[in-house]
Amino acid sequence: MNNVRDGIINVYKERGFTSHDVVAKLRGILKMKKIGHTGTLDPEAVGVLPVCLGSGTKLCDMLTDWDKEYVAVLRLGVVTDTQDMTGQILSRCDEGTAASLEETAVRDAVLGFKGDYDQIPPMYSALKVDGKKLYELARAGREVERKPRRVHIGEIEILSVEPPLVRLRVVCSKGTYIRTLCHDIGQKLGCGGAMESLVRSRVGIFGIKDALTLAELERLRDEDKISSVIIPPDRIFARDRAVAVNEQGKRMAGNGNRLGEEQLAGRMCFADAEQVRIYDADGRFYGIYVWEQAARSLKPVKMFLTT
Repeated sequence: MNNVRDGIINVYKERGFTSHDVVAKLRGILKMKKIGHTGTLDPEAVGVLPVCLGSGTKLCDMLTDWDKEYVAVLRLGVVTDTQDMTGQILSRCDEGTAASLEETAVRDAVLGFKGDYDQIPPMYSALKVDGKKLYELARAGREVERKPRRVHIGEIEILSVEPPLVRLRVVCSKGTYIRTLCHDIGQKLGCGGAMESLVRSRVGIFGIKDALTLAELERLRDEDKISSVIIPPDRIFARDRAVAVNEQGKRMAGNGNRLGEEQLAGRMCFADAEQVRIYDADGRFYGIYVWEQAARSLKPVKMFLTT
C-alpha cells in the first residue's frame, strides 16, 4: 500500500543552505534515504523548494518542468562575474548614471524581456560543458563558450523602482537564470546590472505561504505530525479524472500492465489521450494512465503504488 511518507513536502529553503544540504538534512530528520529535490536554488536565495519522498521521487522530473515565480532585486550600475552581488565586481558605472535613469526607460527595458528570449547561461552554474560543470571551470579561471538557450518569461512585473534598485516579480519557464535576466536588463540599459537578492515564491502549485523550514519540519516529526504536511502524489494530478478498477484490474495495475475496459469498475467513456488516476476499491492510488483510443485500453504512464 502507499506509504504515508510517499509524496512531496513544500520546504522553505533558508539562506546559506544549498538544495543538496536541504535533502541531506531531511534524510536525517525523516530517517529515510529516498529523497530528491526538484530544482536547485543558489545558497543565497530563499524560498520554495519542493522535496519528493519515497515513490514521490518519480515526480522530480515533472515538478522540475513546472513554471516558477520569483521576486528579485536588481542592482543597476554594477557587473559581477557571478551576475549577483556575491561575486567579484568586474565593472561599475558612475553612481549617478544608474540613479539618474528615468523610470520609463527602466520599465521599457524590463518589460521588453517578456516572452521568449535566448539566454546565455552564466559561467557560475551547474551546467556541464564537455563533462565539466561550468562553475568548476569558472573557479579555475576559465571561461568557455556557452550556447544560448531559449527561455520563456511568462510574466514580468516591476514592483518598485528606487534607483539603483529595481524590485521585480518574474514567472518563467524551467532553465531560466534570474541572475542572467538581471545582468541582461543591465546590459540593455547600458549601465550593467546584478542580482541583489532572490526569493522563489512559487513552483507550480506550491506557494511560499505554505512552505515549511527544516526546524518546523523537525518539530512536526517530534510531535508525530509530519504526515500531515506530506502531499500525496495523486494530489499533483487532481485535475485528472479518478478511475476505479475491479479485482482483475487491481491485479493488472499492481503489475503495471495495460487496462482494458473489462478491468474497470464501471462502464466509462474516454477521450483519446485522456490522462486519468487509477484507484482500487479501497481507494489506493496506483498511478497515472492515458487512454489510447486505437488500442481501446489505458496505458500506464507513471506508477506510484508501493508495497
